[in-house]
Order: sequence, then C-alpha cells, then structure tokens
Amino acid sequence: MAEQEPGPENLDEDARLKSLDERLKAARNDEAKRQGASKANDDAGYRLGNRVLAELVGGMAGGALIGWVIDRFAGTSPWGLLVMLALGTIVAFRNIIRISQRPK
Repeated sequence: MAEQEPGPENLDEDARLKSLDERLKAARNDEAKRQGASKANDDAGYRLGNRVLAELVGGMAGGALIGWVIDRFAGTSPWGLLVMLALGTIVAFRNIIRISQRPK
C-alpha cells in the first residue's frame, strides 16, 4: 500500500486525534482521582461505623459487668446489673453523639 502524503486533510485528522487523546488522558486522570477519593471516604465510613459499634457494645458490656460484680458482692440482684447496664448504655450513646458531632 502506498502511504498518503501529508495533506491538509491528514494534518487536520492528526490534530483532532491528538486533541482527543489529550482529552481522554485528562478524563482518565480525573476519574482515577475521583475513584481514589471515593474509596478513601468509604474506608473512613467503615472505620467510623466500627468505632460506633465498639462504643455501643463496650458501654453495655462494661456496665453489665460492673453491675453484675456489684450484685455479687452487695447482694442486690438484679438491681445493680440493671442500673449499671442502663448507665453503660447512656454513656455509650453520649460517646456516639460526641463522635458524630466532630468536624470532619
């Protein structure tokens, strides 16, 4: 096959192809940056969810354990357990509210 000589129409195609390539590269870079930021936000949400869950479970379990110990030694069963479980739950929710109000 014979090669075409660069004429005005071939030069115009080359300029358009180069422009298209540049725009495609810019779009790919923008999309990669956007995907990276999205993944970072997903990870942050996952960590925050785990922290909230740990606060809730820890507060309730800690309160129940302390209440059980109080009941065991003071003989106030089941009131120590119930009161300390309620206090542990209240403290857990207070901590969760504090976590959710922190600036990002």
